[in-house]
Amino acid sequence: MLHYSDMPNMDVSKEKYEILLALQEMALGTVQALQLLMRSRRAYLRRQNRKQSNELVRYSMSSRIPAQVAHLRRIINISDVDCIENLRMSRDAFSRLCYLLENAGGLTDSRNITVHEKVAMFLSVLGHHRRNRNVKEDFIRSGHTVSRYFHEVLKNLLKLYPLLLATPEPVPEDCTSETWRWFKGCLGALDCTYIKVKVPEVDKARYRTRKGEIATNVLGVCNQDMKFIYLLPGWEGSATDDEVLRDALRRNSGLKVPEGNYYLCDNAYTNGDGFLIPYRGVKYHLQEWEDSSTTPQNKEEFFNLKHSCARNVIERTFRLLKIRWAVLKSNSYYNIKVQIRIIMACALLHNFIRNEMPMDPFEQNLEENLNTTEDVHLNYFDAEESSQVWSSWRDDLANSMFNKWWGV
Repeated sequence: MLHYSDMPNMDVSKEKYEILLALQEMALGTVQALQLLMRSRRAYLRRQNRKQSNELVRYSMSSRIPAQVAHLRRIINISDVDCIENLRMSRDAFSRLCYLLENAGGLTDSRNITVHEKVAMFLSVLGHHRRNRNVKEDFIRSGHTVSRYFHEVLKNLLKLYPLLLATPEPVPEDCTSETWRWFKGCLGALDCTYIKVKVPEVDKARYRTRKGEIATNVLGVCNQDMKFIYLLPGWEGSATDDEVLRDALRRNSGLKVPEGNYYLCDNAYTNGDGFLIPYRGVKYHLQEWEDSSTTPQNKEEFFNLKHSCARNVIERTFRLLKIRWAVLKSNSYYNIKVQIRIIMACALLHNFIRNEMPMDPFEQNLEENLNTTEDVHLNYFDAEESSQVWSSWRDDLANSMFNKWWGV
């Protein structure tokens, strides 16, 4: 800024100095105005760029809704084929499941997410064993939202335990099924299977199976229609099948066998009241009969053949369970307590689907997966029978079956 005292020693009047000072102030004002105009222009261009790149829409909750609705419609409402592929059940079964979870399980809509979307996310994780980050991208939700509502649906589904487990019914006297008519009074079959789990390093030794895998030993009991009557997950993989069964019988709310009824078991168990096993040392499994053109030569072979045909229902049930729910095929991302609840939830959903879907494409394709023997006990045990009375009853039953077969 010019000052009169700073003017050089020349003949300049005060009026001229004032004119120069005014011009200088005008120039400074013009520069400030230009700077303000440039800042406004840059702010305007930034707003335009954000609109073009949808940055504002990206963080808008309301703008996500059309995409979320479109995704739900794609996996649920278009066709049963898509719904079964994505959620492992038909559209009608999915709607009934949501209704059941709402009215019996206590599941409710949240502020920004419906029951249908919660259940769809839950089934997507179980059916495809998908990670949290994959599910959140598909459903356009945050990872926290996916995790929170997965556990909420899991909790409410387990409340349906008394409703979804099947009630055991003995084989009637007038049964005409070629598989079950030999076993009057039988309630179904039971066996154990291994399901891989993720456990802390300190617990791996206890969960290591005889094949070296880290898994939990799960006891399953099913009826003649491949529905679970009882399920006990959580035992370490190193535990024997007989040990798991004894624990199930000791529990207050465990497995109950009414007097006069029984379950079919394999040779991993002992022959005793309520549990009928095949003859040891005699060929038993269906794979052993497939390559043979001979028919059973005595009562023991005939009994074992019919026993194997009937007890095969539990092996089919386990295989169908693992085929449908991919989360049971490999180590889960959850801790062991949550994994045990997931196993139980998968069994309950299995029963629900058996009730609601007369035509199940997964069951139709089950035959392709029956060649493996991962859950079959192929070794024979020479342990002494636990009940002589029960063994005598088995002999009488085998004699009766063999005589009926020969028409005696």
